[in-house]
Amino acid sequence: MSLSSQFIHYAKKLLPSPFTIAIFLTLATTILAWLLTEPAPDSDKFHLLQIAQHWEKGFWELLKFTMQMMLILVLGHVLALSKPINALIQSILSLCKNTATAALVVTLFTLILAFINWGLGLVFGAILARKLGEYAQQKNIPLNYPLIGAAAYSGLMVWHGGFSGSAPLIIANEGHFLAEKMGVIAIDQTILSPMNIFATALLFIGLPLLMYVLGKRGETASYRLPAVEWEDVGMERVEGAEKLDHSRIMAWLIGGLFLTVAIFRIIDAGGIFKAISLNFINFMLFTLGLLFHGSIHQFSQSAKKAISGSAGIMLQFPLYAGIMGIMKYSGLINVFSDFFVQNSNSFTFPFLTFISAGIVNVFVPSGGGQWAVQGPIIVEAAQQLNIPMSKCVMALAYGDQLTNMLQPFWALPLLGITGLKANEILPYTVILFIAGVLIFGLSLAIF
Repeated sequence: MSLSSQFIHYAKKLLPSPFTIAIFLTLATTILAWLLTEPAPDSDKFHLLQIAQHWEKGFWELLKFTMQMMLILVLGHVLALSKPINALIQSILSLCKNTATAALVVTLFTLILAFINWGLGLVFGAILARKLGEYAQQKNIPLNYPLIGAAAYSGLMVWHGGFSGSAPLIIANEGHFLAEKMGVIAIDQTILSPMNIFATALLFIGLPLLMYVLGKRGETASYRLPAVEWEDVGMERVEGAEKLDHSRIMAWLIGGLFLTVAIFRIIDAGGIFKAISLNFINFMLFTLGLLFHGSIHQFSQSAKKAISGSAGIMLQFPLYAGIMGIMKYSGLINVFSDFFVQNSNSFTFPFLTFISAGIVNVFVPSGGGQWAVQGPIIVEAAQQLNIPMSKCVMALAYGDQLTNMLQPFWALPLLGITGLKANEILPYTVILFIAGVLIFGLSLAIF
């Protein structure tokens, strides 16, 4: 059994579903709070009952954020299913003459779109890989299909440092859940900081070249492509007011109105980079999705296909919010932050944040959920150590990005579309993981 097969074998045996992991983390946090914190002196309730109340209080505190995260995935998926994006995919296929060039091209375009929006990049990469597999079979081009699948997943290496990165966008929002502790930090200090631009540039140059080299050396093998319904089959009879749903004029009028509002928002904010936040990103995805699909009906049909992918966020985020509530209201956050302060300094703490974020991501495969759990600890420790908050936030983002190459949770949509298995792409994503360790470590050290 190969090393990658062993990894998948033990991961399946040891790791339950992400929802079950969130429950185990809730129980572990409860036990830690019970052992490491003191009950409130002004309460006559048992300590465990107090902790349960902290959990219930936190459970409902991230409902707005949960909806924002669901929308950013669903609307990115909707955009990926539009005709202009499909036209882009068709134009890309002609550039793929062999496995090496295909791996380079797929990696580069996936990275670019994932940097813009992680949902768009993830689904675009999956569809591009699938279409490339079909194209190679039609043209009799030998292809290392698992390598192409890994290339299509590479966008998860840049997303948290991009324009849909959960933590940087959360803290750029007025009134975010840690605003009282850290204030509002614009993206020019996080996503557009010199450190992140440096790291992202290395990823954009290094990863496509690395996949090109692997494509030169990799072996090709036969593969089967499962049936996938790309478009709706058949024509509907449209009558009466339903014609409005199918009207291009209606879609363009509404989309144009939304676009006008977005332009005024940018002007009022003093520039597009100052306007960017989770809400603005979602508003633009909604606008472009409507314009690109050309009708309310087609936009709605794509949304129906995309919405099932957000179920994990809807079910898990309240549990992460409950964990945050235990940590915040029991005082456990102060216990953890004091530990970090006593065992690190201004130089080592960002690296400790980077490593811990990578580990936590294996168990909490969501950047937003991870920020809800780790964010309060990082903010408290960074303030005590007098470290720039923006650097610590990006250290968490890098750790989260990195172990996506080992965590197959977000690869599920890609695997479903391409027909590949996790153990087929893992040998290549592990190599991307090693490259990421070097790039992110170097970036944190230099800056």
